[in-house]
Amino acid sequence: FLSVTEDLVRRRAEHNNCEIFSLEEISLHQQEIEKLEHLDKWCRDLKILYLQNNLIPKIENVGKLKKLEYLNVALNNIERIENLEGCEELKKLDLTANFIGELSSIESLKCNIHLKELFLMGNPCTEFEGYRQFVVATLHQLKYLDSKEIERSERIKALQNYPEVKWKIREQERAYLLKRTKEKEEAQRSMRERKDKKQKHVDSKLGFDSPDSPQEKPNQAEGDGEQETCRTVENDEEDRRFWEEPTPYTPESRLETHRYIEEKRRAKDNIRESKKREKSPWTLATAEGKVLNVNVPKLHFSLKDDEENNQIILDLAVYRHLDTSLLDVDVQPTYIRVLVKGKPFQLVLPEEVKPDSSSAKRSQTTGHLVVTMPKAKEIILAKQKVSASIKHSDCNTLQKTTRSGQVEKLEVDPSKYSFPDVTKIIQEKERTGQGPIKLQPEKVTEVKKSCVDFESNEDI
Repeated sequence: FLSVTEDLVRRRAEHNNCEIFSLEEISLHQQEIEKLEHLDKWCRDLKILYLQNNLIPKIENVGKLKKLEYLNVALNNIERIENLEGCEELKKLDLTANFIGELSSIESLKCNIHLKELFLMGNPCTEFEGYRQFVVATLHQLKYLDSKEIERSERIKALQNYPEVKWKIREQERAYLLKRTKEKEEAQRSMRERKDKKQKHVDSKLGFDSPDSPQEKPNQAEGDGEQETCRTVENDEEDRRFWEEPTPYTPESRLETHRYIEEKRRAKDNIRESKKREKSPWTLATAEGKVLNVNVPKLHFSLKDDEENNQIILDLAVYRHLDTSLLDVDVQPTYIRVLVKGKPFQLVLPEEVKPDSSSAKRSQTTGHLVVTMPKAKEIILAKQKVSASIKHSDCNTLQKTTRSGQVEKLEVDPSKYSFPDVTKIIQEKERTGQGPIKLQPEKVTEVKKSCVDFESNEDI
């Protein structure tokens, strides 16, 4: 069963900064609570407590809430009024649509002298003859019963007929309690039958899948679709039988209905989870290793080749308010992969890039993901380098050439870039090895003579 937990109370105490000791009001409606406990220890200052639309069978563990003024336990499985004597400040009690048939249990509310409003609509006891007269005569402090004001004349009349009305209520109570005893026995019997039927169904399935029948296993893969269809049909048939079967409106049937719905919900969740686990991952590359273009998140993108800066820029239109922690960027030399909330976007690049020098940023205006990837292949601009070297080496020539407009002569100058004369190279080496020319005039003259006497053989 589900009970009141500290975590649940703290989550419901957001208006009080999740502090439960000083809590004065809390709403625990529609939480599938089956046992009421701990609140009288954790929240002693509670004034308003909402517990409607749960599965609480008994009022308990609220007697120490001395400051409690309003208790709402409508739409639960409560069968008698009890354990509220300690709620000294109780002013309003809502028991709408429960299963209270023991009407005499309202006598326990005589101790709650501040009780002004009581709601019992939708309970079996309201069908009793003399129900309103009995309540009005029993609880003198009440001002309103089932949203209707109690007039002074009504109370006087109810007190006059009280002994007779009380006897009638007791007789109807006894008949109702006998009926409830039979309903409980019937509910237990049907529950046992349902459990046995379910166990037989499970055993039959285990017997079908047991190793004793190996002949069925080879065809198991082929018949998976048929088995799934049969299972769906069986579930639909079971649902139809459950909802069409007439059942009395009792605490047991209400609890059984809730558990049936919960069981179906869990089964659907398990199937959904198993399908998620079985789902094959996205194919990002072929068996041969070829990377594929993939856009699972279905995002718009643009790929720009920035030749001026020798780089490739990817602009991926991710969701504007998506947290950056949900993006995972992986740049490889030949492709880029971006995981957006676990869904892959992959793009093969037109050229090889440098992953280590790449950068990824979010746009301040659009929120797009902008990935800048420098190209691995460097571009050498020869003309710019040659002209720059000429500018540093021969400034006068550059100026003259620029004025005349003959740029070609700067790049191909016969006087500078023709094949060198072998004799001049030898002469320069001789000079560099012999030191300054003016200090050794005779040797230089001999070299010149030897150069004059040198025979030029064209074959060599």
